[in-house]
Amino acid sequence: MATKTTKKAETKAEPDAAPKTATKAAKETKAEGKDEGKGKKVAAPKSGDKPNALQKPLQPTPELGAIVGDSPIPRGEVVSKVWDYIRKHSLQNPENKREILADDKLKKVFGKDKATMFEMNKYLAQHLK
Repeated sequence: MATKTTKKAETKAEPDAAPKTATKAAKETKAEGKDEGKGKKVAAPKSGDKPNALQKPLQPTPELGAIVGDSPIPRGEVVSKVWDYIRKHSLQNPENKREILADDKLKKVFGKDKATMFEMNKYLAQHLK
């Protein structure tokens, strides 16, 4: 048994039908070159590229070296090691997790008793050459 459709129902169905007809190949070319799940383009690594600012090994001062080690390491690893030190010694303020309560070693780096996690990178940059 066939059902009758009106012109209004037919015109409403047409816009929905158009996107469904997109081919699988078209979808794949859209997704090509993007990081899965994030929608950002990922640059292909070039051979012979010099490291960017986060990958360049920097020499920490003796004050910062007491926390992260004395050998040159990239800035990203310095931040990671400082966070490991903060967590290991429970130096985050329990009421305000964004605040770091400095112990003796961190006071030498920060120059004060408390610092926010946003200020931390500013103080770390002063101790990297």
